[in-house]
Amino acid sequence: MKEVPDTVVCPGCDAIYSRAPLQPRDVAHCPRCGTELARHPGQQQRRILPLTVACLIMFAIANLFPIVEIELQGLRSQTTLAGAVVALTAEGMSVVALLVLATTILFPFLQLCILAYLLVPLSRERRPAGFALLVRAMQSLRPWGMIEVFLLGVLVAIVKLSSMATVVPGPALWAFMALTVMLTAVLSFNPGAFWEMTFRPKAPDAGADEGGASA
Repeated sequence: MKEVPDTVVCPGCDAIYSRAPLQPRDVAHCPRCGTELARHPGQQQRRILPLTVACLIMFAIANLFPIVEIELQGLRSQTTLAGAVVALTAEGMSVVALLVLATTILFPFLQLCILAYLLVPLSRERRPAGFALLVRAMQSLRPWGMIEVFLLGVLVAIVKLSSMATVVPGPALWAFMALTVMLTAVLSFNPGAFWEMTFRPKAPDAGADEGGASA
């Protein structure tokens, strides 16, 4: 198959266009169907790595500390997300426990780890090993991270339990809220930008240019 550089194919109507350089905040749309073709990343590359690190910190807090503390008739109970998975398994709901484990712990953690693994070398203009495979894996994992759905379920449960018992939000609940907001920003990063960051032509060395001119 012949490769044609500097071209872009519209995902909406398969029209082929020449790739035009974009200025900051520019967005290219298909003239035929209006589908977005490209978007200037702006400062997104510089922001995404610190956000990823912050997400990993919030993820650790959300999984190591209690989500809520419930007090009923003098008895107190608190649990972490991992404890909730264990409790579901003990109650015979192994399928539900597996879904909670996969969608709220395993898949989001893998996404963040892949992002950090890709972004650290790319920030130094080096391509990490397994680049193509990991970018595709991250795209495949995206629909399966459901921390926001879990957070919504926890908030609904807290509202219902508040009429029967004293419910005190734990550190993990606040961490989950912060994590949901930051993950929204992190996962809005277009994976296609990884290819541009990796295969874009490097800027010529100013010193080399001056030396060539003086020669």
